[in-house]
Amino acid sequence: MSYNWNWGVLLQDPYLGWLISGVGWTLAVSAAAWVIAFALGSIVGVARTLPNRFVRGAATAYVELFRNIPLLVQLFLWYFVVPELLPEDWGRWVKRDLPLPEYTTAVVGLGFYTASRVAEQVRSGIESIPRGQTLAGYASGLTTGQLYRWILLPVGYRLIIPPLTSEFLTIFKNSSLALTIGVLELTAQSRQITEYTFQGFEAFTAATVIYVVITLSVTAAMGLVERRARMPGFIAGGR
Repeated sequence: MSYNWNWGVLLQDPYLGWLISGVGWTLAVSAAAWVIAFALGSIVGVARTLPNRFVRGAATAYVELFRNIPLLVQLFLWYFVVPELLPEDWGRWVKRDLPLPEYTTAVVGLGFYTASRVAEQVRSGIESIPRGQTLAGYASGLTTGQLYRWILLPVGYRLIIPPLTSEFLTIFKNSSLALTIGVLELTAQSRQITEYTFQGFEAFTAATVIYVVITLSVTAAMGLVERRARMPGFIAGGR
């Protein structure tokens, strides 16, 4: 049987609106989760390089826990299990009164999972800086906090721009898993269009093109940032 192609269905109401809404929710989940991932990942990554063994151990435990549990399982745990473990009033508020519970759960789950990956990037960036810069900072009278603020973090972040770009693209693509807990992001909207019109090829082709356009745009933008932040003398900074 031949397939009845109908690309015009994507421009009809309400299907076009569904695609636009899906893109908006995908970007909203990705951006909010990235804020959590970058902030928390930076803290954990720095903690993994501190001289305090207890702090390093706690940060390592966080990374190993969240990095080694599948993201889909973590989303289910955050959405179905965590509210049941909270005190009764808190759990009831999370399940009934929390604004946009599916969106909030997706952001928290995706943010905490990606933070464990960002932490490893931050740690590797700091540890790739020659030991002499750290010793020179201490010899100049800098405290540990000042050393990280003025030397290690500014240099380390510039070295890990490419892997951080990859992590953002990963969090953007992983946002599609939010459909499993009820977030109507791009993939979920494409499935909904398929169920209403039976034009699955058109719907998922459109979603694929949108994903590709956004990821290529982010890659191009971060390429400009990488060139502007390039540091002579470091291999990670390019020629």
